[in-house]
Parts: sequence; C-alpha cells; structure tokens
Amino acid sequence: MNIRIEKDTMGQVEVPADKYWGAQTQRSKENFKIGDGTMPVEII
Repeated sequence: MNIRIEKDTMGQVEVPADKYWGAQTQRSKENFKIGDGTMPVEII
C-alpha cells in the first residue's frame, strides 16, 4: 500500500496515497471506527 505523510499541529500521520483527505480526517478514521459504509448514489 502506498502512503504519503501528512503534517498538522499534532504531528505527522500516514495517509493512503490514493485518498484525497488529510491528517485530521485520517486521525478521525483511526480514532472513531464507525464502519466503511458509503452514502447511496441515489441519495446524493
């Protein structure tokens, strides 16, 4: 898996290279495991 290093005020975090989010979102995903569900296209 390819990763990139994102930095913010809390330090560095590894983010998958193919994702568009940054350090804060990655930390949220790691700290609050709420599932991998996505919004159905019909609702969007």
